[in-house]
Amino acid sequence: MAIFRKLARPLLASAFLTGGLRTLRDPKSVAPVAEPVTGPLSARIPALPDDPAKLVRLNAAVQVGAGVLFATGRFPRLSALALAAGLVPTTLAAHAYWTAEDPEERERLRTDFYKNLSLLGGLLIAAADTHGKPSLAHRVKNAG
Repeated sequence: MAIFRKLARPLLASAFLTGGLRTLRDPKSVAPVAEPVTGPLSARIPALPDDPAKLVRLNAAVQVGAGVLFATGRFPRLSALALAAGLVPTTLAAHAYWTAEDPEERERLRTDFYKNLSLLGGLLIAAADTHGKPSLAHRVKNAG
């Protein structure tokens, strides 16, 4: 099973690494699409920047950093959770197929939306993976 983890992690991380690097290079091209999500998110969490381009750049930096950690097997559960947390607002902002008028555009967005849901599922499985060892909660419960 270890060989599958060593192969699967970089494959799963590749989407986040490439997307994160592209966004880090040009955050202003993504910021207008992200604005419907970044505005309410910044309003609810005062520590986040108000500027959509800065928030998009921050998310991209998390994608690259957590993607590298996940791909190399360092802190795999934590990095998978970080990637999952960033994927939710990204998916809602960039792939809101329910708002598209054009049928072809709606279908493209729907495909990307469900692709991201699949990535989210893979990340959640990875975040729960204990490498065959009992979880921390199990060890605490059975320590006595």
